[in-house]
Amino acid sequence: MKKIYAYNHQPIYFDFKQTIDRFFVEEIPLYNFTNRGSYLILKIKKSDMSTFKLIDVVAKATNLNYRDIGYAGLKDKNATTIQYISIPKRYERYIMTNLTTQKIEILENSYSKSPIKIGQLKGNKFVVILNRVTPKANLRIQKVAQKIQKEGMPNYYGYQRFGENNKSYLQGKEIAHSGKKLRGAKEKLLVSAYQSYLFNEWLSTRVSISKTVSNNSIDRASKLLSYPKELIVALSKQPNFFKLFIGDDMREYPNGKSYPLQDFNLSCSRFLARLESPTGLICGARTDRVLSDARYLEAKFDDAELYCLKGDRRFAWVWPENLAFSYNEKKAQLTFQFYLPKGSYATTLLEEIAKRSLK
Repeated sequence: MKKIYAYNHQPIYFDFKQTIDRFFVEEIPLYNFTNRGSYLILKIKKSDMSTFKLIDVVAKATNLNYRDIGYAGLKDKNATTIQYISIPKRYERYIMTNLTTQKIEILENSYSKSPIKIGQLKGNKFVVILNRVTPKANLRIQKVAQKIQKEGMPNYYGYQRFGENNKSYLQGKEIAHSGKKLRGAKEKLLVSAYQSYLFNEWLSTRVSISKTVSNNSIDRASKLLSYPKELIVALSKQPNFFKLFIGDDMREYPNGKSYPLQDFNLSCSRFLARLESPTGLICGARTDRVLSDARYLEAKFDDAELYCLKGDRRFAWVWPENLAFSYNEKKAQLTFQFYLPKGSYATTLLEEIAKRSLK
């Protein structure tokens, strides 16, 4: 899987390892909890523990089924994370008495009329610590990060999605094509890795097209892409780096309704204003496909045989926010803080800055 980076700066070296003392994540809830209702909401800090393991620990402490424990998103094991879970209120005394592991700390508790469901979060706040950062690299990292904050970045799935050897999607493809009903969370994760792989491949192609149009003459880009010159001219007139095509699914950002692109001027101006962004296909059951030229580019990365999981559409382009930096020259250490919308990976931003895989 070859990722195409959007920006043209030279690679920047720094040392990054995703560990509990160098990688911090905090969920930002989709809405404020009312502090009334029949569900207990727990704000939990955990380290060296995946979300699935957290759910397992909570289930054992309360004798609840996994399906009765609500959570908004998955958080990595190799990190210190803060996330929210929900359980029926009547089990509150069990959780407070039996949850004894030192890897889990309950920071706050409140109540809600409804349980937390997958996807119910605005985004995540990250703090990452980069080592072996020279003063020159520090300045370059901050400059590139600020440019990305202004202009956005490709919303690739991070390497964490694809397992230790980056090949879990191959198992997922085999399972998806078997025609069998999925068994358990592991098989669902493997198939979702295959969905993510196809999305990343599509996005990499679209970034490559955009770079070819931006970095070459009309004639050269036409020859390299085998596109008619009239199309290259139309694409090159777009002020945005990530080029839009007729039929693209444009969705209000960071959440909202979508529509098929027909008017380049309108869509490009709204895209540049961060009011909307194009989406890419997460192929699966009951998923909308795009139209026209956009469908021609998307079809290669679609899989009609994948219907064992529901599909979706995912933003192709996102914008980091709330950047903050703290540099310790003596330790050659940079602490980098930022916010990303839900589903976006901190490591994707770091790799765009470094211009290399951090796996």
